[in-house]
Amino acid sequence: MTHASTVLAPPAVPPQPAPGKVAGPRPGGAGALAVGLFLGVRLAGAAVLALVGHGAGKDPLMLLGRSWDSVWYLGIAAHGYGHSLHLRSTIVSDLAFFPLYPALVRAVVALTPLGWIGAGLLVSWTSAAVAAAGIHAVGSRLYGRSVGVTLVLLWALLPHSVVLSMAYTEPVLTALAAWSLYAVLAGNWLWAGALAALAGLARPNGFAVAAAVMAAAGCAAWRRRGRVSHRLWTGAALAPLGWTAYVLWVGRRTGRPLDGYFEVQRRWGSRFDLGRGALDLLHRSLLHGSRFALPMALVIVAVGVLLYALLLVERAPLPLLVYSGVLLLVVLGGSGFFESKPRFLLPAFPLLLPLARALVRTARARPWHATVVVAALAGLGYGYGAYLVVFGSAPL
Repeated sequence: MTHASTVLAPPAVPPQPAPGKVAGPRPGGAGALAVGLFLGVRLAGAAVLALVGHGAGKDPLMLLGRSWDSVWYLGIAAHGYGHSLHLRSTIVSDLAFFPLYPALVRAVVALTPLGWIGAGLLVSWTSAAVAAAGIHAVGSRLYGRSVGVTLVLLWALLPHSVVLSMAYTEPVLTALAAWSLYAVLAGNWLWAGALAALAGLARPNGFAVAAAVMAAAGCAAWRRRGRVSHRLWTGAALAPLGWTAYVLWVGRRTGRPLDGYFEVQRRWGSRFDLGRGALDLLHRSLLHGSRFALPMALVIVAVGVLLYALLLVERAPLPLLVYSGVLLLVVLGGSGFFESKPRFLLPAFPLLLPLARALVRTARARPWHATVVVAALAGLGYGYGAYLVVFGSAPL
């Protein structure tokens, strides 16, 4: 089997495992610490949200389990596809929402005494913990365990990380993406392709994982002049199947085989127009004033672009560059609710690698400076997350 990470990762990569074996953090070691730290951070965030919600007279469980898109996903889990709604002089359909998360929720309800909200939150929290373990594994493999733990901490403290505690699909996508990318770095192409296929069933932007796997496979095959294992080609072929299958299924169901899904998205106001719709929205918002969430979203997206530039400068491995680049391209080039764009960047955890490395260096040289940075990020993440869910009028 071709060893992808030997040609795709920077020189600082630690020694690689034998082909076909995916090495991760030892049980009970830094991996467990990273997951425990993540759960502690997110539990504290949920507690802050619960206090703010209670003070505003709102049920915290309903805020976490039935806000915005959560209602659609739980509806699909309970009743299947087929619901539509009149919105903005058009009819929008639940076919815009991908099937993996509702299927997992339905399975939990069938196997446990939990109701729909409880099952939705269990799937999200479990997926977020699995994602934290995968993010730690990627960061540790590339730059050591300290960076891996710090990468998880930064991901848990993002301004929109409150979504990781809600009945949303970003935790599922991130979990599949992180472990698929890790499998690519470890040279396990079958796992990488299978997980990428599942990621394609989780969210519309899940095809970014397939793009990363296929790009890495193509690069490895080119460098080895095609002398690679059949597992590489099989993994690359598996990667796009989930996303493609759902898009074609929606096309068949709507009677428009090739563009049915994209028509469904257009009715929601979501399309790829090279950013023209987003620029028009920003122009109108600057002229007529806007809610707090919109300028905050603009700042977060701008920071995402800057972090991607740093990722390029640091010559991150190709699959991480492709994965993050595709997610960022979707955010920059897509129309729709601009306030939702920071949420779309939540799965793009490789963007945080430059910050994680810098924070580790700061912690070693000036521990109190690093402590202040983490405390400030926690205050921003908890406060802004509670504002978005409890008081925000824009869709998450």
